[in-house]
Amino acid sequence: MSRRFVVFAVAFVMLASLAAAAAPEGSWTGWITDTHCGAKGASSKHGDCAKKCVEGQGAKYALFNPSDKKVYNLDPQDKAAGHAGHYVTVKGTAQGDTIQVTSIEMTPEPKN
Repeated sequence: MSRRFVVFAVAFVMLASLAAAAAPEGSWTGWITDTHCGAKGASSKHGDCAKKCVEGQGAKYALFNPSDKKVYNLDPQDKAAGHAGHYVTVKGTAQGDTIQVTSIEMTPEPKN
């Protein structure tokens, strides 16, 4: 076998394993907040504040998931912009603390 073929075969196997290891799609339910306030912004009253933080203070829209107490950055941001302060279900794939969003849908708020 030629050296070029072996290099190509190794590269192909590596790329195939990376694709197989990609995070599966999942869903997370929680509050759309911002990265400045995080969990403190987990309420319907926080929508206007989240918008101000994103538009004027460089924060990003985020999801606070009360079940695991984590704040996830959301990408792309435009999908979250209309949901500031809403209780939602976000679908997508997570890589670390960022969710690559495929959809966001409003969900009934939990009863305390």
